[in-house]
Amino acid sequence: MVGYFQQSGTYNNFNVKNLVTSGSAELLTQVNYAFAELQNNQCVSSDTYADYQQALPADETVDGIADSTKAGAFVGNFHQLQELKRRFPELKISISIGGGSANPADFSVVAEPANRKAFVKSCIDMFIKGKFAPGIEQPGIFDGIDIDWEYPASAEDMENLTGLLEEFRSQMDEVRPGLPLSIASSAGSWAYQYIDLEKVQHSLTFFDLMTYDFDGPWNNTTGLVAPLFQAAGDPSTTNNAASAVSAYLAAGVAPEKIVFGVPFYGYEWTAVPDVDHGLFQPGTPVGEGSGYSSIVPLESTFVHYRDPVTQAPWLYDGTNFWTYDDPQSLAYKMLYVRKEKLGGVMAWSLSGDMPNGILLKTVAFGLSEDPR
Repeated sequence: MVGYFQQSGTYNNFNVKNLVTSGSAELLTQVNYAFAELQNNQCVSSDTYADYQQALPADETVDGIADSTKAGAFVGNFHQLQELKRRFPELKISISIGGGSANPADFSVVAEPANRKAFVKSCIDMFIKGKFAPGIEQPGIFDGIDIDWEYPASAEDMENLTGLLEEFRSQMDEVRPGLPLSIASSAGSWAYQYIDLEKVQHSLTFFDLMTYDFDGPWNNTTGLVAPLFQAAGDPSTTNNAASAVSAYLAAGVAPEKIVFGVPFYGYEWTAVPDVDHGLFQPGTPVGEGSGYSSIVPLESTFVHYRDPVTQAPWLYDGTNFWTYDDPQSLAYKMLYVRKEKLGGVMAWSLSGDMPNGILLKTVAFGLSEDPR
């Protein structure tokens, strides 16, 4: 069970402490901290204040002790992750490098044979060895590395990504064999066609397969964010999670290397005509999405619908439309994950869950028990 924790959560009242109070920390196998970035062919912090400079008050810390306000004190999210690991020593924490806002061209450059060795060393020195800044050395917080290159886009990128991951595996094994190495990989063939899926799996601990964002605000047509199967009325046979998993398996990826992604968020459209309860209809996207915890309060003002094939829910009020996952659709997906003997489940992102962690708890129950 892998959950992405967004660095920016500290500015939106979602701190590492929330993983404890929601009951999520005890369920998670690994936390992927998102994101670090690439600058000048090196791994760097994308927000040093959030990472290790922001002193948090006692009511926002894992141990209930206010961070030191002394100059140079090691504080912020990284210190809270340190406290989280003290409380949950079996929990693994990976640094996720890149993300959707990162320039894919930067990855193309660092993955080149002439650059990759130094780049990988910079990532390991900073995160695995904890050399965050001059005078700040805190090893033992990060156990692994997650590469989120969105997306390789050429045959050269494909070859270089393979080489980059082999270099990460080699250098990480020199530190300690078996440190977690993963990539956030697309569910769309337009992107994964440039990943040598069979070959890179030998370097990876697992793929964080992003089996979501099949429909969203980049489309002027409504749809389902993360249907498990082809939904009734969806003209595309590949616009679903099971299709992506089948493609990875067909490419030779071992099922236990696939960690199935689920969204803890949803998307909205407006000006949607009242045809088929708004599903697969023209509409105007609203915003860039909201967490499940922001969608739940809206449910009472909408009519609630559910696709019989995928169990995916949506909301519609005659003009406004929301797509998201809920406990029922997640429980259904867990039956599939178990049936296919996949490696586990990944969630983007933990901040979207309810304060009681209901979505993550649904996933955990579904992976450990058969709800039928």
